[in-house]
Amino acid sequence: MDLYDILIAVLKAAGFMGVIGALLGAGQAYCGIKFFTYEDPRIEEVNGRLPNANCGACGIPGGCKGLAEQVVAGKVNPGACTVASTEAKESIAELLGIVMEDTEKKSARLACGGGFDTIGDLSAVHTCRDADRAGGGKGCVWGCIGLGDCERVCHVRTFDAIVMSAHGLPVVDHEKCVACGACVLECPKGLLSLVPDSVSLWVACKNMQKGQPAKEKCHVACTACGNCATDAAPGLIHIGENNLAVIDYESGCPQTEAAIKNCPTGAIVFSGKK
Repeated sequence: MDLYDILIAVLKAAGFMGVIGALLGAGQAYCGIKFFTYEDPRIEEVNGRLPNANCGACGIPGGCKGLAEQVVAGKVNPGACTVASTEAKESIAELLGIVMEDTEKKSARLACGGGFDTIGDLSAVHTCRDADRAGGGKGCVWGCIGLGDCERVCHVRTFDAIVMSAHGLPVVDHEKCVACGACVLECPKGLLSLVPDSVSLWVACKNMQKGQPAKEKCHVACTACGNCATDAAPGLIHIGENNLAVIDYESGCPQTEAAIKNCPTGAIVFSGKK
């Protein structure tokens, strides 16, 4: 093969590659046009004004970016974010030309008031979940085990809204709590719930025994005596089938301290917010 033939072969190969490249480029351009998804530039602006904690407290998948998409689409109000400041949410509403409807703040509350009163050997376990599987915990089998799983998961989320008290109970800082629900899922006893801050009366117990047997397990247990139901506004409190006081927050009845004045154990706590 002489030089001329080599040159022709090279030119043919280059031409072939050029055609292939042109076809691929055209295909890529076609796909770009065909499958192009427009993203409203306001989404990034809204996302930038959100805290980007990606805590999930708003209940929308995709973290703060997912919330931003829903807000720009008009499906959710900026007030759905319980972490952002009121100023930040109002700025988002102003950007979008809508009215900000603030969501009532919630925070975690514990349905247990007992302290350290363990049974079994917990020296070999380091988490509440492991202790629960091993049958360990407090004398009250419904009580908080106190090994701090909720505190750790809150710390991992960087909120640090829970610290363990000297009595082995988690204490929630309601100002720091963003109601992400991580502690609720982490507690093997199901003792933590997300509750609106406006709730004043809270049953801090899940012991299902009645009377003296309940007090023998925990001196601050609900004994199902019924005093609270008698003293509260009619329809606010009743004793449930599991021997626990039940507060009907939908009743519209005033939540006053009068409901707990004759509680013999202090199982119902009053925050004084309402």
